[in-house]
Amino acid sequence: MRLSRRLLGAVGTKVSLEHSERIPTDNRILVVSNHRSVLDAPLLMAAMNRSVRFACHYYMSRVPVMRDVVSAMGGFPLDAPSQRQKHFFQNSISFLQARQVVGVFPEGAQPMVQVKSANQLSPFHRGFAHLALRAPVTDLTILPVAILSTEENKHQLAPLKLFRLFDPSEPLFNCGGWHPAIVYRRVHLHFGYPIQIDENLRQQYRGRHGTPLAKEITQSCWDQIDGMLQQGCN
Repeated sequence: MRLSRRLLGAVGTKVSLEHSERIPTDNRILVVSNHRSVLDAPLLMAAMNRSVRFACHYYMSRVPVMRDVVSAMGGFPLDAPSQRQKHFFQNSISFLQARQVVGVFPEGAQPMVQVKSANQLSPFHRGFAHLALRAPVTDLTILPVAILSTEENKHQLAPLKLFRLFDPSEPLFNCGGWHPAIVYRRVHLHFGYPIQIDENLRQQYRGRHGTPLAKEITQSCWDQIDGMLQQGCN
C-alpha cells in the first residue's frame, strides 16, 4: 500500500474517482478491471485505500526486476498455460478466506503488449467468474472498475523477443517491436455496481447451468466496464 502511493507520487499521476461509495466495506471483494499499464495495480490500491492481491500474467513472475516489483506489490502469478490455473485458484481462495482483497485483470496480457486506445476493451477471460462461484466463502462481491487514462506517456520497456527468453509459451512475444510501458499523467477511476455472489448463484453453478452462468457474469462485468469507459470519453 505504501509502495503504491510512493510510486504514483514519484511519477506524478493525478487521479480522480467516481462512485467510490460503491466499494464494499464489509464483504469480501474480488476486483475486476481493465488493464494497460504497470500502474493499474497501485492505482486501484490507492483508490480503494487497501492492499489488493493482484493476479499477474505468468511472464511477469519470470522477468528479473519486473518479478521483484510484482512481489513487492503483493502480486501473485498466474500459472503457466499448461497448468490450467490450479495454483491461481488455490492462492485466490486462500486470500479470500483470509479476507484479503483479490484483483484480476481478465483481458490477459494482450493490452499490456499491444496497447490500444484508452477506451478500448479486449474480451475477458472467464476465470475470475469461475473463481467467484467456486470459492467456499460467504459474502463475496465482484467489484468492476474502469480505468480511463486522459493523459499519458508511452515508453519502450524492452524488445518483445527478450521476454520470450523468460516465457516462450506466450505467442505475443513472437512479434517484433518493443514491450510498451504506459505511464499515466491523468487518470479517472470509475467504480461500477457490485455483483453479489450469493448461495442461489452457487447452487445454479453446481448444476448444468455452470458454464452459462460464468459467461453471464463475465459479460456483465465487461458491459459495465466498457460502458464506464465510453461514458468517460463523452
